[in-house]
Amino acid sequence: MKCTLCSSKTEPFYYYENEDRQYHRCTNCRAVLMDTDDYPTPEEEIFRYESHDNDVEDPRYQEFVSPLVEKIMERFNPDSLGLDFGSGTGPVITKMLTDKGYSINTFDPFFDNNPDVLDLNYDYIVSCEVMEHFHHPHKEFLKLKEMLKPKGALFLKTDVFTDDIDFHAWYYKSDETHVIFYHPDTLHWMKSEFSFSGLDIDGRHITFLI
Repeated sequence: MKCTLCSSKTEPFYYYENEDRQYHRCTNCRAVLMDTDDYPTPEEEIFRYESHDNDVEDPRYQEFVSPLVEKIMERFNPDSLGLDFGSGTGPVITKMLTDKGYSINTFDPFFDNNPDVLDLNYDYIVSCEVMEHFHHPHKEFLKLKEMLKPKGALFLKTDVFTDDIDFHAWYYKSDETHVIFYHPDTLHWMKSEFSFSGLDIDGRHITFLI
């Protein structure tokens, strides 16, 4: 299997016996990848996503995304145009920003599939707990980069896979819709590949700068 992100060769990494899923490790960018034969179907993805309790008024949900909202507000003002990419069934980031007077569009391939918003250019794009679901990550990130204006920023949230994590015990791999996991080396490879000017990794929060 070739890496879905950088197209380099991969090596067998882990067999998840409980779910009969195989994972591979890219020899170049160091991403960990579910075998494409084990990918969930669109119907299975929708079922999983609809099981999430994404109530935009839930204080716990708002607290979960608040670091991303704060990072956006630190760098951009309400006159800036943003995109909540992969906004899901409850676009809480959009709700929190619009409550502050910000203008932000939403897009989700399953729940808010409005491709017209992908033809616009944005000061910032935010994508929370989405990048680990990308079946075609190179294509997805190239599109996200192309939609950003000069001096724009891409704000992301995911669990980063580091060398000290026991993959066997790692809860994040147990979600059958998580098909790619990013190592810090992967993110630095992406910075170079997609010609971002800056990269900040703050725990689970990742920022790419134009």
